Amino acid sequence: MGFLRRFLLTGTVLCAALSAVAPARAEDLDDLAPYKMIRSLQYVQDTVALGDHSAMEMQRFLLSTIDERLRTGESALFDDPRNVDAALVYAMSGGNPETLEVLIKKDVDGHFDSRLTDALRSYLSGRGTQSVKSLAEIFPEYKRSRVGPYLALVSANSVMRKDPALALTYFDWARLVAPGTIVEEAALRRSIYIASEADWIDKSMAYANRYARRYLRSPYASQFADLFVKLAVDHFEAIKEDDILEILSFMDVPRQREVYLRMARLAAISGKNKLASLAAERAQVLSGDGESVPKVLADLYSGLASVPSGDVAEAMESIIAIPDDKLSTKDRALKAAARAVAEEVLREPAVSVAAETQTETDLAKPVQQAEDASSDGLSEAELADRAMDPRAGGEEKPVAAAVEPEQEKKEQPESAGIDPAFDTFVSGGRSKLDEIDALLKGEGS
Repeated sequence: MGFLRRFLLTGTVLCAALSAVAPARAEDLDDLAPYKMIRSLQYVQDTVALGDHSAMEMQRFLLSTIDERLRTGESALFDDPRNVDAALVYAMSGGNPETLEVLIKKDVDGHFDSRLTDALRSYLSGRGTQSVKSLAEIFPEYKRSRVGPYLALVSANSVMRKDPALALTYFDWARLVAPGTIVEEAALRRSIYIASEADWIDKSMAYANRYARRYLRSPYASQFADLFVKLAVDHFEAIKEDDILEILSFMDVPRQREVYLRMARLAAISGKNKLASLAAERAQVLSGDGESVPKVLADLYSGLASVPSGDVAEAMESIIAIPDDKLSTKDRALKAAARAVAEEVLREPAVSVAAETQTETDLAKPVQQAEDASSDGLSEAELADRAMDPRAGGEEKPVAAAVEPEQEKKEQPESAGIDPAFDTFVSGGRSKLDEIDALLKGEGS
């Protein structure tokens, strides 16, 4: 019965809106109470959140129609508290914030609570932190009212940076009193972000699981996918693979593949090579025979992960073989960066004649001893970093001085510096790394 009543209300709004186009029946729209129009808007927005994207155009139409009705309505219209609540819900549901300003200026009879409207005006104008105290004081009074779920969202958004735990309590209340609505969808999505940023992994995964069960068809599900991918990559060591698989199980194959590709990409950029390889492998498995682009992307991200941990030469060959026309602009930049890194790893530094004439006793043994002592327990990537960075051991000394025996130091002039050829190699390497950083600037998703 509730669904039928809402459907009929929506039909009433549509009929009234269509009749408003005809001048002879323009008065029909003027007779429609704002609270009835808001109910129809809520129904349409909930329908959108549950996956009916065709209703988005109707949502825009209703927002503009309600805006006009509120602006042109007589002051007596707000003698009915339901219309006052309708105006507040409209303001918190994506409506024009200037309309609230118009209503406040016209409110000579005091229909609107100035405490609430002042807090909302601060929030809607981008000054949410200034309304935190007011909203905290007002919310208990309004939490069980018609505006309660929306006010909970606003209150949570205003405190989410300073007090994430309090923000989650607001979001939890919004979900409790408005299940199955766009309010719950927004509350779940934002709760994932808050819990993840606060390192509350179990909570974040629980919110992600609920969202995947309910709102994967929402037009905002792409934002959820980004949040989930970031959560999985940032906290890969703390999350069970079975939990990730459970959340992905609610998605169809194309969505799962897309999430795995995003995960592989972000993991490769973030240096989580194991996760990048696993995600790329799963994306390849989920790619159909006629779908070349997902396989190409999976190959690229898998190659990125292999550069620092596998056969660099083989990884570079596979990366070079990936056709550029199958990649986006950002992925072409990633390919160029990966190729540059691989080339730097494979390129041998030039060795000067003076260095070649050093005897094994004078140079090779001390160098080997220093390397054995300093590289114990280091990964290949860390060893590569030390080779590129003379200061990687933590000392402000030239490489030659750092590895020479004490006796040789005394006999060598103070002005002796780094081998010019090696210095050229290091400078060139740093220049190339700067180019790679420029290519990857802004990357992270």
